[in-house]
Amino acid sequence: MADEQLSIILVTTPSQEVAQQLTYDLVKERLAACVNVVSGVRSVYAWEGKIERTDEVLLIIKTQSSRYDALEAFVRAHHPYEAPEIVEIPAGRVTPQYWQWIVKETS
Repeated sequence: MADEQLSIILVTTPSQEVAQQLTYDLVKERLAACVNVVSGVRSVYAWEGKIERTDEVLLIIKTQSSRYDALEAFVRAHHPYEAPEIVEIPAGRVTPQYWQWIVKETS
């Protein structure tokens, strides 16, 4: 696709176990070429009228923008949160070699 681009998807998870399982499954299902797992994330947010503070694990997921809908559906189906964070950030630029690898691994 001419307008296809690299998408970086951010997803927070409640534990290392959930993060590892989602990471493995996303790559296995070819929804992501690569997932970085970042431990030690402290999230502060408003939820149901209260300010919450939670230690989480952040997933930084790299995929083709055309894979976003399938990736979002997969995360929603396998994530324990009622309203999981799933945020897409379109990448403005990427090296040709890295882009070719992303396409190869997610097609």
